[in-house]
Amino acid sequence: MQKKCYFEFNQDKNIALLKEREISFEQVIALIEQDYVLNIQDHPNQGKYPNQKIYVVEIDGYCYLVSCVINEDKVFLKTIIPSRKATKEYIKAKGKKL
Repeated sequence: MQKKCYFEFNQDKNIALLKEREISFEQVIALIEQDYVLNIQDHPNQGKYPNQKIYVVEIDGYCYLVSCVINEDKVFLKTIIPSRKATKEYIKAKGKKL
């Protein structure tokens, strides 16, 4: 039996993301739990952001990068960034229509 992951995030950051990008951590968590994760990768700048991972999540035909820190029993979500590059790599390259 797979252990369910517990998600945490900063509520102030969540409010800012809703205002600035019209996306919330709650939306991302729901999609992660529904297997809309296209990839999980190491943060490309481990020197500046050690131990951070990036979830690549599909939301309405577009890829978002969700930086996070994954521990044994929880995932702390840091931010959500829309990504044209990831959309091109993961969605358009796979033949999906936007």
